[in-house]
Amino acid sequence: MDASLEGPVGRQFVRYVTPNVLGMIAMSAYILADTFFIANGVGSDGLAALNFAIVVWTVMQATGLMLGIGGATKFQVFKSQGDADAASRTFSNAVMLALFAAAVYLVAVNLFATPVSYALGADSDTVGLTETYLRVLFGFAPFFLMNNVLLPFVRNDGSPRLAMGGMVLGSMANIALDYLFIMVFGWGMFGAAFATGIAPILSMAVLSVHFLKRRNTFEFVKTLPDVRLMGGFAVLGASSFIVEISGGVVLLIFNLIILSFEGNIGVAAYGIVANIAFVATALFVGTAQGIQPLASHHYAQGDARNLKRVLRYALLTALVISLVLIAVVWALSEPLAAAFNRDDDPRLTALAAEGMRLYFAGYLFAGANIVSAAFFSAVEQPGRGLAISIGRGFVAIVAFVFAFAALFGMVGVWITFPAAEAATACLTAYFLVRFSKAMGCRHAG
Repeated sequence: MDASLEGPVGRQFVRYVTPNVLGMIAMSAYILADTFFIANGVGSDGLAALNFAIVVWTVMQATGLMLGIGGATKFQVFKSQGDADAASRTFSNAVMLALFAAAVYLVAVNLFATPVSYALGADSDTVGLTETYLRVLFGFAPFFLMNNVLLPFVRNDGSPRLAMGGMVLGSMANIALDYLFIMVFGWGMFGAAFATGIAPILSMAVLSVHFLKRRNTFEFVKTLPDVRLMGGFAVLGASSFIVEISGGVVLLIFNLIILSFEGNIGVAAYGIVANIAFVATALFVGTAQGIQPLASHHYAQGDARNLKRVLRYALLTALVISLVLIAVVWALSEPLAAAFNRDDDPRLTALAAEGMRLYFAGYLFAGANIVSAAFFSAVEQPGRGLAISIGRGFVAIVAFVFAFAALFGMVGVWITFPAAEAATACLTAYFLVRFSKAMGCRHAG
């Protein structure tokens, strides 16, 4: 029995979700800091290059989340069942797979950075900037992936505040280093990527306290790679993978369409919208990751009543966050856009401000979709989690974006996200109703 997960569900919800949301805000802030300092230190070409490079970065980030969240979900189930050996083997296999993936990404990006940059939409003005950012950032691939594995394991091992501390320290240091490297040293895109790469190293230094103070109930053990176990937690983490990589897919599709409408200035405007949206999405991802230990624990214990409470609190939290986000963006869209416009280009500000107001309406539905997908994966129903994640991240986006862009131009691009999330919310609602009925029957039984 995990004492850290006992007590009133409301209190445990606050204990796990609050620090994780704050940590995810801080963690996503370093991308926003890159956007701000690149916009003001390099200009609109640098902003467009960053938007191209982030497409590839999301693939690595998605892999880390899949292994970390999926592995930690399996770890929590084994831990709640009292199987310490299986819990440690799960961690060990997650680490091995993360390091293997890191090596693949590091080599592949450094070999193919130039053709990949062109494929992402870069031109003669932006290809060098994009290539530099990718090569430097992926030089830190082992640290990014290991940090993404350690964070959810430490959180599931009863130290959510320490996990938050790691994310906050890494992100705050990244922001300070962005200013130093870009604005003071004048290192441009190299400085931005270098500052971002240092962040996971500092985060892992904080997480090491969990082991140094012997709070850990898991450890790395000598074991052969267990393909079945790896496949199991990869499936459980698949919805997290899809949630993250869908952001990259949306970026790629939107970048290419916007290039045809507005050129690099349009991509720069979308870069402003997308990177502010990364912070917004982090609020929901933070909520989703925060409920995972609670949902997995009560699921393993067969506690249907508390499981439904966790879900109810999560959906209510997502709704409140959505309403606040939409209100803030509608009130501050023009000042936010202007903050990333070094050259005071009126077209850039107008495009970004309009985009924010339309795009962010989608968070009214996105919050419930993201939280529900993670919840289903946490209770070992990855099929439902995957269906929601694939629906919002691939199927719905592709179904709407080309038609809307052809019909409404740039406005059509901006409203694709709200339309896709609203359509997916119908599927989410269906799954939630079925789950509630099943839990009601189980409780009655």
